[in-house]
Amino acid sequence: MLQHAVEAMLSAAEIERVFVVLAPADELFRRQDWSAWRDRVQPLYCGGATRRDTVLNALVATATEMQPDDWILVHDAARPCLASADLRRLIETVKHDDAGGLLAVPVADTLKRSVKDGDAVQDGEQVYRAWSTESREGLWQAQTPQMFRYAVLLRALRDAAHVTDEASALEAIGLKPRLVEGSPRNLKVTYASDLELAALILGARRPQPGR
Repeated sequence: MLQHAVEAMLSAAEIERVFVVLAPADELFRRQDWSAWRDRVQPLYCGGATRRDTVLNALVATATEMQPDDWILVHDAARPCLASADLRRLIETVKHDDAGGLLAVPVADTLKRSVKDGDAVQDGEQVYRAWSTESREGLWQAQTPQMFRYAVLLRALRDAAHVTDEASALEAIGLKPRLVEGSPRNLKVTYASDLELAALILGARRPQPGR
């Protein structure tokens, strides 16, 4: 998954380097052959306890290589199916917007707010019941990459300790990042079934023999 995610980012010529942020004790990255990308792929062994900590640590670690107005794109290693067309659309849409932006998709499903059914348990799992139906009007599902100016993102993450993505850190300092419509195929692999779906998506992109 990591290799697919990195290669997806490298498909854009504007991206000079991909910093792969790893746990300090990681030993797996070195086992993969990254030589084809030469100095465009660089590991950083400064991953933190949370996504916010990891990204912030990476920004601090690369400070001497960055200018305040440089664009930074943050992408999940767990999203291996990013399409080049979606990445291209994000860059072209956001590059003149100092509030930055992110790939996202409008919410299509009906949303239910749940409530626990007391102490009821079935097959070892807590039982939940539908409490109410929430309006999906104006709701989008955030994806990655998320694209922001270096200095702005650094300041936002330093000021926001409990955010779950970079866009929410920008929102916390009063900015309104641009929503750029992506694709449901840019899924985040969380469950085993997601891995199967990702394999199907990536397999469908491979050139077929004789074509």
